[in-house]
Amino acid sequence: MYVEERMYRLKVGTAAEYLKHYETEGMKVQLKHLPHMVGYYFTEVGPINMIVHMWAYDSLDQREKCRAAMSADSAWQAYLAKIRPLMETQDTRIMKCAPFFVKRLKKMLAAVK
Repeated sequence: MYVEERMYRLKVGTAAEYLKHYETEGMKVQLKHLPHMVGYYFTEVGPINMIVHMWAYDSLDQREKCRAAMSADSAWQAYLAKIRPLMETQDTRIMKCAPFFVKRLKKMLAAVK
């Protein structure tokens, strides 16, 4: 399994607006297309104005197909038009699960369904 970590640094003072857009529009579209939300966070201590979210995939092929379908969704495009002006930077990291953690992650994800 793979976990994608996405980190967005927002412009100062825009976190509440970003989170509102995500809660009312973005999350619905992502949950429609992406298989497993692992977590969605904002920083409280450390580098501020950061949004961090993680998604699990069975394979990199699955990730590619899911993200392509989401990118083609007009609701996703409308959402991006609202949040992109709030963002300063975006970083993405894809991590492969340690062999001993795969079973545990699958169990955690199954419990959320």
